Amino acid sequence: MNRVLLALFIGILCTVLVSHYSNSVQADLAHNLIRFHVVANSDSPEDQELKLKVRDRIIREMKEQFDDSGNIDATKEKIHRQLKYIEEIAQDEVRKHGKDYPVKADLGIYPFPTKVYGDVTLPAGNYEALRVVIGEGSGANWWCVLFPPLCFVDATHGKLPESSKAQLKGVLTEEEYEIITSADPDSEIPVQIKFKIVEWWQKSKLKIQTALNGRK
Repeated sequence: MNRVLLALFIGILCTVLVSHYSNSVQADLAHNLIRFHVVANSDSPEDQELKLKVRDRIIREMKEQFDDSGNIDATKEKIHRQLKYIEEIAQDEVRKHGKDYPVKADLGIYPFPTKVYGDVTLPAGNYEALRVVIGEGSGANWWCVLFPPLCFVDATHGKLPESSKAQLKGVLTEEEYEIITSADPDSEIPVQIKFKIVEWWQKSKLKIQTALNGRK
């Protein structure tokens, strides 16, 4: 009986430690990053293509303002000031392609699954994001990191430029930076384990959140 209680105690202790570590890492990441999220009207090829057109237009129009954001608070202030303008240019792009979908832009906290951007992997969890929803917003989404301003660099070849990594290093702790840039199978095992702990716990929380929201 004592062995059973000891095993139960160890299991609870491990769960508490995993929960604390995972929540701490994810919360710190979320505190230092702002993401940019564009959600398509639907998953039809036409709507998915339109989503990318809207993305390109917003990035093109807003690049100069967000590319030189000195810190996260300045970026948030710029987003709040420009929300209506972002909606307007997105709406203009939608109409330019023959659609009358409404567009809604907002800055808020939203749940994200694990996402890969070049050679950076962000664990699942709740992050602050500039979110642009086209029409019903029931289609697949596109995302990037708005602060530090990684939306404006080319990550199509699988790696971020060193200048972009330097920006990440400037806002994250050394451990956080190692976790999100070393989550691939070829990285050191201890870092992989750290990432998997955060990823597993945050995914579990998101699943529970989704299930509870579905019951309301």
